[in-house]
Amino acid sequence: MKFELTEEQIGIKNAVREFCEKEFKPELAIELDRKEEFPLELYKKAAKLGFTSMAFPQEYNGQGYGLLETCLVVEEMCRADSSLGVAIMSGTFGSEFILVHGTKEQKEKYLPPICRGDFISAAAFTEPNVSGSDITRMETTATKYGDEWWINGTKTFITNATTADFMVVLAQTDTKVRPTYRGETLFVVDKGTPGLETTKLHNKMGIRCSVTGEVRFDNVKVKDWNIIGELNKGFYYSMEFFDKTRVGVAAQAVGMAQGAWEIAFKYAKQREAFGQPIIQHEAIGCTLAELATKIEAARLLTYKAAWLVDVGKMDPMATAMAKHYASRVAMEATDFAIQTLGGYGYLGEYRVERYHRDAKITEIYEGTSEIQKLTVLKYLLRKF
Repeated sequence: MKFELTEEQIGIKNAVREFCEKEFKPELAIELDRKEEFPLELYKKAAKLGFTSMAFPQEYNGQGYGLLETCLVVEEMCRADSSLGVAIMSGTFGSEFILVHGTKEQKEKYLPPICRGDFISAAAFTEPNVSGSDITRMETTATKYGDEWWINGTKTFITNATTADFMVVLAQTDTKVRPTYRGETLFVVDKGTPGLETTKLHNKMGIRCSVTGEVRFDNVKVKDWNIIGELNKGFYYSMEFFDKTRVGVAAQAVGMAQGAWEIAFKYAKQREAFGQPIIQHEAIGCTLAELATKIEAARLLTYKAAWLVDVGKMDPMATAMAKHYASRVAMEATDFAIQTLGGYGYLGEYRVERYHRDAKITEIYEGTSEIQKLTVLKYLLRKF
């Protein structure tokens, strides 16, 4: 792999950085974190500039790039602000299913407004009684009655649950088949469909302006038109989807780590203790140097995983390595940033405490770190 970004890719990073410097106001991020509100206006502005639709084809108002370019945007936004970056770049979550597996009619209905920023999407997998990392069985069912599918069940920890204009739902369509994952199907369900109820979850530790909620389906009626891809192929589509989105989470983690590190590095050069800047004290300076090395390693792992997807050689082990390592580095870097700032690091206005709170989710969603290590082990056993 070529580990040097092209001039065009560097231009994308610079454009995003310029956007964030202009639009990401610290006081706004603090306010939205406190109110647990989605940055809708910022999302629309980012979408108009094409930042939220980097990997969507130009025919649907997308930018026609790949996952690597998407990761560059994610990283840069999360570097500028961990909360706003995650929220904005998660606004299109789940719509990739329609891009990859949807019908022509589904693509024409949902993708242009997603790319323009007129729509927000969601994807519903996790259930209250089923581990989010285990989608091999679903309690949510879709039962065929005549020409309708009746969906019943509950999903939880759903990103954009209460703000989404449509959501992709994984449901059990064959309850008798074994193993059960062979009977799962994806449906697209519009906001306002009778029987669909969403409830916002409050008091999250972090990424508070990325709205999370619970979704209930009470005899939600849809048609065959709403099926994404083939019947009973939902599990396989979902696993492929997660292999890609986990790279995006790794990019989030790299951005958070870089952003917090930069705040700590700048502070360490200015803050004096015992007659010299604290960066000259080995415990501070050498740890910052070590973290800079780890962040760069996480970045390269992430870029490689994204590049492999873009060239048609997706490697689940590379994806798992990137997400696991980048999320751990994000926790280390944000934690040490707080330690470097001392008492100031514990205050919200200095931002690093929020970076730390936000970073924790990267070890949990899209497959926990424990699941990533098991994935790496599985592929290592196949290789050696």
